[in-house]
Amino acid sequence: CPPSTAFVLLCLLHGPSDVELAPGSGEELWLRSWKVSDARSNDAQQRRAAAKGAGQELSLQRRCISNLASLRRPSPAGRAAFSVSLLKDGGFRCIGPFGGDEVVIYEHVFLNLGGHYNGSTGVFTVPQAGLYTFAVTLHSDAGAPRSPLAACTGLQVNGRVAAEAREQNADDQEDSATAVVLLQLNAGDAVAVKLLKGCFLCDESHYNTFSKTHKSTM
Repeated sequence: CPPSTAFVLLCLLHGPSDVELAPGSGEELWLRSWKVSDARSNDAQQRRAAAKGAGQELSLQRRCISNLASLRRPSPAGRAAFSVSLLKDGGFRCIGPFGGDEVVIYEHVFLNLGGHYNGSTGVFTVPQAGLYTFAVTLHSDAGAPRSPLAACTGLQVNGRVAAEAREQNADDQEDSATAVVLLQLNAGDAVAVKLLKGCFLCDESHYNTFSKTHKSTM
């Protein structure tokens, strides 16, 4: 039979350990069942707490691993590299000379990681401040021996010349030149190759190229 209300209140006030009962009485049996139930409840609480702690530790480990992985990956803004050449097809063609400096539009795109090189304008837009390495190779053909050769380009940043590659002579029907430069640039800077006034480029097999390697952020 269930214990009296007074007995239950006594257990709650003094604790089951302080209550003395006759062996085999209904109150003693109920109290024994209560202790077992209470022990099971405490054990379940401890298991839940342990599981919660383990779950929190696992979550912390996953966050740490994720943070380390993100540190090793370059940011999307930093993923910028490209390599382009003058002509898309394999036929022989020349551009220039012009009456003034003109941006060279490189038609064939080998690589445009990050999409920061614009194939329509010939301009690379700097996505993030840092150090950038550019390489420009030019090639031209005077058309006949002893004809004047004028192959000259300028790598420009925001309209100002940063480096030049130039071959001007009457000794070689064909010639080439390469300029490689390391620049510290800011986000939003516009970098392009310009064909300088009076000069011309000729190509038939990706001789004229413009490239930028991966960068280091500052």
